[in-house]
Amino acid sequence: MATRTRRAEVAAKRTRRSTGGKSTDPILAQLDRIQAAGGDGVLELGRNATLHVSSLDKVYFPKDGFSKGDVMRYYATIAPVILPTIADRPLILKRYPNGIERPSFFQQNVKDAPEGVRTGRVITEGGKLAERIVGGDLLTLLYTVQIGTIEVHAWQARAGAGGHAFADTATIDLDPGDGVSFAQVVLLARGVKDEIDRAGLRAAVKTSGSRGIHIVVPLPARTRFDVAAAVAQTLAERVTARHPEIATLERSIRARPKGSIYVDAQQNAEGKSVVAAYSVRARRGATVSAPLEWSELRRTLRLEAFTIETMPVRLRRTGDIWGAAMKRRNTKRVIDRLLSGG
Repeated sequence: MATRTRRAEVAAKRTRRSTGGKSTDPILAQLDRIQAAGGDGVLELGRNATLHVSSLDKVYFPKDGFSKGDVMRYYATIAPVILPTIADRPLILKRYPNGIERPSFFQQNVKDAPEGVRTGRVITEGGKLAERIVGGDLLTLLYTVQIGTIEVHAWQARAGAGGHAFADTATIDLDPGDGVSFAQVVLLARGVKDEIDRAGLRAAVKTSGSRGIHIVVPLPARTRFDVAAAVAQTLAERVTARHPEIATLERSIRARPKGSIYVDAQQNAEGKSVVAAYSVRARRGATVSAPLEWSELRRTLRLEAFTIETMPVRLRRTGDIWGAAMKRRNTKRVIDRLLSGG
């Protein structure tokens, strides 16, 4: 137990260094004080908004020593870039109340959220109305961490009037099989970029934070979900046709060719979610789903380079790559041309 506590102390110091040391940011300073005093307290978030937090000293990443407080500090630090990314999007929370080596579960529906936490009624994939947590403000984001969320998964749509929504992105997830190196995933991602360029599309790329890479196509306003799914599927089919030696569309893990990468275009229906850009992943090292410049897709790229320690430092250097890319939406004309075979 003493070893774990020592690891947690060292990890907390490293995390504070990555965010600029002993922070003058009032939220981070409060989190530091609360954790130093035992881990339980009330965060003052401004405009009379408060959030009770607890067990900030609980170790969430045992092999690294990162605590619940470190995860909360990370999200508070990168709030200026992740909040616009998840604004108005229904969230699906992956909760790890006792850390990444203990049982986890997904939470979609919400009941009895504290005052101030954003919720909204949405129409789910099955056509039913449901109450969900909706992203967009710091109180809501930190509340999700308070209840054990490490990974933030968000809809590819923003909640609309009456629960209805339109797709605003289409995502391809490059999911490598056993024995496939990340360098091979990077090479295939470059192949996806070639297809995107041939189609005259704009797209963004990020690490999944786990083993793969996500390629995301911003869509025109009021795009139907079937159109978003068709965009992703069309690109996936073109990529696998051009790279049959490594890429597959086979959904069944058992049926996939050995050493292949699944070009997954199936997460684009209403109610489906994708891990948000900048989200932490429940992996050794506390890796992060990191937005990239296309020029960074090189064989030397490493998933482990992007963590809760390194991402704040990277953001100071690169700025919000993801937010900038999402503003460059594709036109209906280009989407129609893709789907008509152009």
